[in-house]
Amino acid sequence: MPGTGFFTHPDCCKHEMGTGHPESPARLHAIEDRLLLTGLGLALQRRECAAAPLADIELAHDRLHVAAMRGLSESLREDRAAGGPALVPLDPDTWLNEHTWNAALGAAGAAIDATDAVMAGELDNAFCSIRPPGHHACRDKAMGFCIFNNVAIAAKYALDRHGLERVAIVDFDVHHGNGTEDIVAGDERILMVSFFQHPFYPEGGSQSKAANLVNMPVPAYTRGLQVRELIEAAWLPRLQAHRPQMIFISAGFDAHREDDLGQLGLVEQDFAWITRRILEVAQQHAHGRVVSCLEGGYNLDALARCVEAHLRVLADV
Repeated sequence: MPGTGFFTHPDCCKHEMGTGHPESPARLHAIEDRLLLTGLGLALQRRECAAAPLADIELAHDRLHVAAMRGLSESLREDRAAGGPALVPLDPDTWLNEHTWNAALGAAGAAIDATDAVMAGELDNAFCSIRPPGHHACRDKAMGFCIFNNVAIAAKYALDRHGLERVAIVDFDVHHGNGTEDIVAGDERILMVSFFQHPFYPEGGSQSKAANLVNMPVPAYTRGLQVRELIEAAWLPRLQAHRPQMIFISAGFDAHREDDLGQLGLVEQDFAWITRRILEVAQQHAHGRVVSCLEGGYNLDALARCVEAHLRVLADV
């Protein structure tokens, strides 16, 4: 019977970027612990997934970027075998270890497999508990903890492999999804809506004026009620007009008031409300089809509580 899927890949917990890095395997462990503690995991259909085929990753990324990531990873593994360094930097925030390539393929694979399962009617919707996250990964480069753009890959996959005509991407991470914007700007098949703290990382926030983007900057210390008002005024009319046949969520929970990597003031109930409004649009236009992929969220306790709230709405429990 259809329900809510929970997709992950074992290699996602093997990717590490050094002691003290906020984007760590502990994030996925915290989510698992919360599902066990609350019993919510029993209401989900757990699925492990296959690594994404490179041809599907290249729906959203330049072939040279994919080849560069693969080449760096192979060189790192060879160097490690000879006693070389454990980590290679891509930028000051983003590092590769010998498992990053497989983790990135697994994360993208989860988004693709979730899309397949929801499109097939095996599941009503799905959440992908994955890392590395994706929404800063541009068409031709990795950045901001991200290697491949999981949500953009899945959205392009739904269009190009499943033949959908219109999809939407909803991004509620505290940071602007610049990589997603880079990949989808100007593609009228995809509507991207987001809010994000500004000024903040990445520098400049939204850079495109493309008509298929509704990217709303908000100042530090904005609270949930203000965000809800913006969503009602700006997101929802555009989503209704677009009539998406599937909705993809970049589910970042670092806009929570307890998260030190951001300065917004949302709480669990705000993320539940946002999820509910997204689901309402999906039920109206997309047969309820939603695939959500984990992005940010670095206070482990707040992250786990927010994912629980998000999943309770998706699973209707």
